[in-house]
Amino acid sequence: MLFPSEMSKVSILIHKGDSPKLIKALHESGLVEIEKVSYKDVSEGKMHPEVATLANYELRLSRIIEILKSYWKEERRRFSFRKGEKKKVRKRETEDIINDAEKILSEIEESVLQKEREINEIEGKIENLEEKLRKLEYVSMFDIDISWLGKSKYLIVKFGICTDLESLKVDKEVHFYSKRIGKKKENLWAVLIVAPLSLEEKLARIKNFEEIFIEGEGMAKELLKELKKEIREEEEKKKSIESELANIYKKRKIDLFAIREEIQIEKERREIYNKFGETNYTYLIEGWCLAEDSEKVKEIVEDITGRNAVISVEKAKRNPDSPPIHLKNPKWAKPFETFLELFALPKYNEVNPTLFLGISFIIFFSVMLGDAGYGVVIFILSLIAYIKFKESHFIRTWSFLGIWLGFGNIITGFIFNSFFGDFIPRFIYGNPEKLLYNFNFLGISLPIDAIHKPVLILAIALTLGLAHLNLGFILGVYQNAARGHIRKIFGEQIPWFLLEIGGGMLIGEALLDLWQLNIVMKAIAILFTIIGIISLFRRAGALGFFELTGFLGDWLSYARLLALGLATAGMALAFNIVAQLIPSIVPYIGIILVPIILIFAHFANLLIQSLGAAIHALRLQYVEFFNRFYEGGGKKFIPFRVSRKYTEEIK
Repeated sequence: MLFPSEMSKVSILIHKGDSPKLIKALHESGLVEIEKVSYKDVSEGKMHPEVATLANYELRLSRIIEILKSYWKEERRRFSFRKGEKKKVRKRETEDIINDAEKILSEIEESVLQKEREINEIEGKIENLEEKLRKLEYVSMFDIDISWLGKSKYLIVKFGICTDLESLKVDKEVHFYSKRIGKKKENLWAVLIVAPLSLEEKLARIKNFEEIFIEGEGMAKELLKELKKEIREEEEKKKSIESELANIYKKRKIDLFAIREEIQIEKERREIYNKFGETNYTYLIEGWCLAEDSEKVKEIVEDITGRNAVISVEKAKRNPDSPPIHLKNPKWAKPFETFLELFALPKYNEVNPTLFLGISFIIFFSVMLGDAGYGVVIFILSLIAYIKFKESHFIRTWSFLGIWLGFGNIITGFIFNSFFGDFIPRFIYGNPEKLLYNFNFLGISLPIDAIHKPVLILAIALTLGLAHLNLGFILGVYQNAARGHIRKIFGEQIPWFLLEIGGGMLIGEALLDLWQLNIVMKAIAILFTIIGIISLFRRAGALGFFELTGFLGDWLSYARLLALGLATAGMALAFNIVAQLIPSIVPYIGIILVPIILIFAHFANLLIQSLGAAIHALRLQYVEFFNRFYEGGGKKFIPFRVSRKYTEEIK
């Protein structure tokens, strides 16, 4: 686990006739990551002719599924896939799968596409009707017949929206009627203008007026009722068609998802040919597998080809090979692989830091949040999610991490005297100054009141930081030793150990007055410090000074453990004080408000401080810890593997 899993390079030369069976066997086994072959004397593999056909069926099926899903209303979600529901399918030829896909599509494709076109047409019609409705609602403010609008033999009648009524006073023969439609301070009026036809040109030059054109006959209010009725009828038509599509999805969803998955699997098996090397009669396949699976890969190839193939399996060297990276971590550390991937996977010859990242992340997060009450909330919510969502690998994995984080915060919260801040002393004991409990262990008094003893918490934070940094140096020693770079150990890690020991002894005596060194110990301390500084400057030159100050900066960066811990406790304390004061500020109602304020305030504090603790805990890994030994740059091992979500193949 301290290094990525050992990998083996796989090379297979097979006759073209054996390729379909072997590809299927490798795909089902999921043991080999296939790489593109590129040699001068070997032609690159060509795209399999069936890929285009399979891609076309995949596209058609996906389009039908997306259309049907879009009309599957939320209230009907209970009819969706049951947990673990899969369609059982038998092994069959690609042609049979394509025929099955064609049969399903011939039954529903045209109908689904036609119904979607009808819905689009109805939506367009409703949009036009609603626009007309909006106009009619304005006109209905005036008791007129719509046919009056426009020009007659002697008059011109216009309707529209105006932002300045004064601009309508262009002539004494122009009469207008207005109704305010704007909000409080908004200058907006619906206006009906009546004028002699001779003033048509003058009306056209009116400013701040937008004419609205409406066609039809009849009183506006009557037309409004008819229009609303027509919109309702169109909406009913739309709902009816949507219901038909939802019923199709309900009846055929399993068939659709299953056949699309089978098509996708067959397409993957054809697309992989593009990575092969090719001669007139053979294919050359190259890739990687886990070293522990190399014998299984040999057996698969020999069983399929009847030993009529050439297979070479060679274990990769830690240096200089660059195989894909597979991390073998215990279950509890799996969520931290995501955090590691956010930075970079290790190279093949680098230490796998997932375990150390996981343990230190939990510790740092727990110290920075550091509240037992918040820990209980995280623990309970995570436990519920872990039990309730057993079928979701994603939720189960992250809720498992939440259980650890919650448990860690319960411990640190009781160590640092915080349970929703000072909730228990303030509201239960009746004395905010009282500790949660009193306990002595090996002369150490618990709990440690973080708010009143910040210097002690700072000392703990810096001690944790120094341990974390030195763990990075130790991993660097192990990594260099495994690579055979012994000189690098004496150039990159040992000087820091000597500096920390020697410098720490001298500072502890001279500045902190923690101890008195005798002549021998003082000489050793001075010697260690001088050797460390000389080694540092010998390797880095003048930049050694910046490495020294950089190390001190990295170490002091762990003071954020104190800062965020105090921020959590301080905010929780402030909320409790406010809640305690509310009843005296707001009599009677204040008693009801207290629990509401406490719940919402503490929940908000939990969310904000948890986010901050997670971000800063990761920063300490990426910047301070990884800087001691880790580069990254590995490529994830992605085997050629069947992924079945909706189907289960049976013999």
